Amino acid sequence: MRIISQKALRVFWGKYPDAEKPLKAWYADTRQSHWKSPNDIKEIYRNASIVANNRVVFNIKGNNYRLVTAINYDFEIVYIRFIGTHKDYDSIDVTKI
Repeated sequence: MRIISQKALRVFWGKYPDAEKPLKAWYADTRQSHWKSPNDIKEIYRNASIVANNRVVFNIKGNNYRLVTAINYDFEIVYIRFIGTHKDYDSIDVTKI
């Protein structure tokens, strides 16, 4: 999968250093993946939430943080739409971000 953009992850772990290692692991796993459907994601990330508009919510660092992505399965592109704390996550509409 191609991930757009890693910069959002770097900025986030600059603010929350404890998220760096788990985000780097997620990034490495995702880059090597070839997800064709939400079922492919659930095979690896059982706690991921599949949401409308091809959004997937990943729990990061034992569910301390939330990573929201939009995925284009045909072109194998993962767009980072949001990364934040639970409090930040509670203030967004995942299907529209």
